[in-house]
Amino acid sequence: MAIEIVQTPSTTASSSCHLCCYCKDSDSFCAPHAVPLTVVKKAISLSGGDFVVTDANGAEMLRVKGAVFSIHDRRVLRDAAGQPLVSMREKFLRSMKRWEVFRGDSTNTSDLLFTVKKASVFQLKTDVDVFLAGNTAQQACDFKIKGSYFERSCGFYLGNSDAMIAQINRKYTASNVLLGKDTFIVTVFPHVDYVFIAALVVILDEIHRERFD
Repeated sequence: MAIEIVQTPSTTASSSCHLCCYCKDSDSFCAPHAVPLTVVKKAISLSGGDFVVTDANGAEMLRVKGAVFSIHDRRVLRDAAGQPLVSMREKFLRSMKRWEVFRGDSTNTSDLLFTVKKASVFQLKTDVDVFLAGNTAQQACDFKIKGSYFERSCGFYLGNSDAMIAQINRKYTASNVLLGKDTFIVTVFPHVDYVFIAALVVILDEIHRERFD
């Protein structure tokens, strides 16, 4: 299953996404309407736990299995049938960690889709930059995540603008705490690739989890 990233201009004020992820042999992962997702992280551990993404009806859409902890931590985001969509790999570069995301199950440079890293080493609030593979200079980010992860709310934005493309809120319940689960309520805006957003949610959790490892 091959995935290609296409950068397209907005045609209306509501079409705020400039990134679309397409499977050549299936439907697009974008919708003309907002897509509500629930992301549940199970079994908190050194492996980071499993992530399961469901739709508004509770049907599983995506899944990420907990990875064995290593220097280069790697995760694979799969669809409900188990097919790999994107691979996420942690990497060190000049004393700063970053995550590289590749198409399918690959980690080849030619399959790089985008890179994610914190805007600065020390942060009180969440400030994460996303760079598309073609943005090799990385002078300005293509997307940004900002807000307060620990205060349960972050926004996903187009570059350094105020154009929001998705929003995430953490949901705390007594049962989740007892069962070792963490639940995220995600709203993916119209014409925004939900696989892209789901991958960012997993990486965002990994970035903040490392603060307590």
